[in-house]
Amino acid sequence: MSVRPSPDSSAPSIEDLIARRSLSAVFQPIVDFDDGAILGYEGLIRGPAGTSVEAPYALFAQAAVEGCGIALERAAARTCLEAFALLKCEGKLFLNFSAGAIRDLAAARDSMLALLHHVGVDPARIVIELTEQSAIPDFSNFLPVIAALRTAGAQFALDDYGTANASMNLWVRLQPDVVKIDRFFIHDIASDPLKFEAVRAMQHFANASGAKLVAEGIENEADLIVVRDMGIGCGQGYFFGRPNAQPPRLIADEASQAIRAHHIAVFPETTRTLGASPSGGVASEKMLVHAPALPRQATNNDVLELFNRLPDLHAVAVVERDEPVALINRRSFMDRYALPYHRELFGKRPCLLFANASPVVIEKSMTVEQMAKLLASNDQRYLADGFVITDNGRYAGLGTGEKLVRAVTEVRIEAARYANPLTFLPGNIPISSHIARLVSNDAVFYACYVDLNDFKPFNDEYGYWQGDEVLKFAAAVLADVCDPTRDFLGHVGGDDFLILFQSDDWRERALRAIQAFNEGARRFYAPADRLAGGIHGEDRRGNATFFSFVTMAIGGVCVNPTNSTAHCTSEEIASVAALAKRRAKQDPSGFVLIDESESDALLRGRIDAANVLID
Repeated sequence: MSVRPSPDSSAPSIEDLIARRSLSAVFQPIVDFDDGAILGYEGLIRGPAGTSVEAPYALFAQAAVEGCGIALERAAARTCLEAFALLKCEGKLFLNFSAGAIRDLAAARDSMLALLHHVGVDPARIVIELTEQSAIPDFSNFLPVIAALRTAGAQFALDDYGTANASMNLWVRLQPDVVKIDRFFIHDIASDPLKFEAVRAMQHFANASGAKLVAEGIENEADLIVVRDMGIGCGQGYFFGRPNAQPPRLIADEASQAIRAHHIAVFPETTRTLGASPSGGVASEKMLVHAPALPRQATNNDVLELFNRLPDLHAVAVVERDEPVALINRRSFMDRYALPYHRELFGKRPCLLFANASPVVIEKSMTVEQMAKLLASNDQRYLADGFVITDNGRYAGLGTGEKLVRAVTEVRIEAARYANPLTFLPGNIPISSHIARLVSNDAVFYACYVDLNDFKPFNDEYGYWQGDEVLKFAAAVLADVCDPTRDFLGHVGGDDFLILFQSDDWRERALRAIQAFNEGARRFYAPADRLAGGIHGEDRRGNATFFSFVTMAIGGVCVNPTNSTAHCTSEEIASVAALAKRRAKQDPSGFVLIDESESDALLRGRIDAANVLID
């Protein structure tokens, strides 16, 4: 049994505060990303300064104890409306209400309209926010309440979406005009791929439902630019202004400049490597053979009849209550049945007599990494018998060893296109996608192709394990010089990398990477080779050659929307960058930039795309 907390004896009575009109209002701006204008304010309530109920949480907690929560909400709305009218602010006023207070508001619609008329605020400027603490026990009775408020001219918003009661169920049923994304998902979204994917899913649903999204909790430029470039239209947070009794009419220069920033956000990438994802769901679908199963009490004659009816069926699962308990391989079963008198002796006997009672079972949600471990295990029965695929433990179908090998191989190849399994940097598909985003947004950027000189001889001499360490070192050096909010670093493959720079000091960053790598790479050589200045090996023609230390080469090209590069594909841009890289490999500095006039001429000639991302 729960015990209702007793009132705070030191706190002033909420009813007295309401009666004495001791509440005050503060307002926080909500900003439109299209032009940086303030489209409205959220009205928030405060208790008397210096008291224990000054903060809104304490104020409403005390009201709950006293049983006057809805009365406080009504008083808060009145206080915010009157203060908003006196300020003569432009735009909309967002007001927070619980489900119970919204019902009360709709029931007293005439008095609320009279108040709006009295203070001079058009009902069309009001947005009613359903707070996240609100549970709605009966939607059939609540929907007419929302309809009544809309008829009066107000809009309806779902607050703090993604937490507590603010669920997709609520979104679908109430069809809000505005959905405010909870600050949990926005804070650090620039560096958190899971938050990014969650918000992107919300954005897709908003596009389908016609709702406008407001990103709450924006506190820095990086998060703002990611949210802006995702296509979310509005934002709120300390970066634009804290709640204040005298709110700003214009946002600060820092926020305004961030909204108008020309650089395009680098979206945080989810690592689609074998170990992290994709899940086995995709792979298991490729392996799944939809096949009938037999119950535990089936006979061997039932098995024979099924195999004769379905000649392509390689095995049959035996199930009990939809859960697999055994597997019967077609070949071994038919071989036994071909023996003299086998059918007469065993035809009516239980099918479990010749079944594998401990088959290999793969759950549909099993990760590809787990499937790959199965391939390397000592238990190789699945190669002959096949295996059972389950969905949450229930029989779903069968698979074969051949399909398992093929599915794991295909997913490995696909994963490598998204993220390099050695460095975990984005692969070719994310690289091309980001170039396309930059070009479509008319962003000025520098595409820099990175390669390592004399890497192959090093790899031949020291082995691929040590070669991999050099590649990981190169990736770390390049990542260190990149601004993760502006510069995109991808790993094309082997010793080839691509950086899409938007940083103003991109050239200094590139030169710093060359210097750091060239100095650090020497530690991967044996002491004798360091003293000798390199290693002896063979060139591509088999001639004995001395190779100096592995060094870094970077070739860059400027992509400017004012010239023809604005209409180029990612493959064509990468082609010019690859050409610059080949020149850089011959330059003593290890760095070459193809200027705008030459790149423009090259791209007008449409360089052969066969040279893209290879060399």
